[in-house]
Amino acid sequence: MRLNKYISETGVCSRREADKWIDAGRVTCNGQLAALGTRIADGDEVCIDGKPIGAKKKQIYIALNKPVGVTCTTEAHIEDNIIDLIGHPERIFPIGRLDKDSEGLILLTNNGDIVNEILRSENNHEKEYIVTVDRPITDLSLKMMASGVKIMGELTKPCQVSRIDQQSFRMILTQGLNRQIRRMCSALGYKAQRLQRVRIMNIHLGTLSSGGWRHLTDPELAGLLPR
Repeated sequence: MRLNKYISETGVCSRREADKWIDAGRVTCNGQLAALGTRIADGDEVCIDGKPIGAKKKQIYIALNKPVGVTCTTEAHIEDNIIDLIGHPERIFPIGRLDKDSEGLILLTNNGDIVNEILRSENNHEKEYIVTVDRPITDLSLKMMASGVKIMGELTKPCQVSRIDQQSFRMILTQGLNRQIRRMCSALGYKAQRLQRVRIMNIHLGTLSSGGWRHLTDPELAGLLPR
């Protein structure tokens, strides 16, 4: 196994970060300074800054129904952070984010390598939302959202939009610009009053209660993880 993969699988950091640590001379293998591309065998001792790192940790994948008011950060000094909400004994972190005023499905893991795979926009992974705005929304506005709306100086990618009722609609995005849906609504003269994510790729929020979380199932993991 390559050294950067070994380090990432212990849960201390991602492969990319591990490469930086190796390049900076912070990593040794069996007492010798490690190099990029070093391979690890059973019984090898790997140290970072002179401290041995543990054996490979079991990979954790969690689905959380994030309530409004919770911030998607691992920084412990920030009040109402997502890590304190879950209270998991392992070091985990969110994959992407939902802004503080939004709610719904977010995934957390201790596998740093999967994060970029899921978030990379060119992979076109679907995320589905239910949006409620402050007044009845027109069919023309929904059509304009589906075609693309100019926000922050760029046109959003075409997406799927379907009406639920007078003031609510369903949107399926394959990109994740900062506060994208709220900005799209605002550009057309609406305010998003409620924004709930109900699906990420093949993983559905379902009946998970607000603030509740669960481990992903094997079928969900099979659809989530790169082959």
